[in-house]
Amino acid sequence: MPAFPPHHLIRTTFLLATALTFAPPAKAQLQPAVAALPIGENYHIELMAGTWSPTPAMNVSSNAFGIAGTRINLTSDLGMTPDRFNDLRLRLRVARKHRFRIDYLPVNYATETTSKRRLIFRGIAYEAGLPVSSRMTWTTWRFGYEYDVIHRRHGYFGLILETKHTELHTGLSSPGNYEFIRAKGPVPALGAVIRVYPLQTLSLAAETTAFRLPNGLVDNYSGRYIDIDLYATINFIEAFGLQLGYRSLDLNLITSEDLADLRLEGMYLGALLRF
Repeated sequence: MPAFPPHHLIRTTFLLATALTFAPPAKAQLQPAVAALPIGENYHIELMAGTWSPTPAMNVSSNAFGIAGTRINLTSDLGMTPDRFNDLRLRLRVARKHRFRIDYLPVNYATETTSKRRLIFRGIAYEAGLPVSSRMTWTTWRFGYEYDVIHRRHGYFGLILETKHTELHTGLSSPGNYEFIRAKGPVPALGAVIRVYPLQTLSLAAETTAFRLPNGLVDNYSGRYIDIDLYATINFIEAFGLQLGYRSLDLNLITSEDLADLRLEGMYLGALLRF
């Protein structure tokens, strides 16, 4: 499935937010009861358990001992193929316009292949024709707060402030050699979410959060983190629904020695429980 250009997403979000802003609110004496709200909007706790099947596009490189590392493609060089991962999300709705958000996403690839070319990683040469084992883990916790600036019966537009605690580990091993790179820490991010209800039981939503660290702001570090999520939710009853979505994660990290350019994108399916 093709990637969604960021400017198209921003333009669509702006148009939908504008429509929500100028939609005429119901008169006070005709305010709908809770039962008249779209199904799935009356809750305090929402849990989602899903499965995500992204396509990986990942490159890493690591220099050491004055030896330049090879830019290694984890798919073509190491044989990593699409896999399936769990996706867990929690929403705590403390008031009509206020939500706390907690997500957990563990990504884990492990492969064994025969190197098709000479690879240099952390100063160690992995010769062509020799077996190479590789492992890449990318674990992310998201802790965020959402405030719905615009909230109508037929949809809302909110702003998101969050921190992503990311831990990345990539290792290569062959007979007699093993090297790895590791990075972890919190990444702040800002974003927005918009949701509309074309039907009483169906919602369509788009959300994105992002962070960018420009060159020169922090010595020897630069990077970006972009998370885009587009999804549709069908709610069978107030307490249960199914969600189908498309998610793209884009992480780029550059240090004085290491480079990680990672992109995962693909469809996911989740089940929702509300209380």
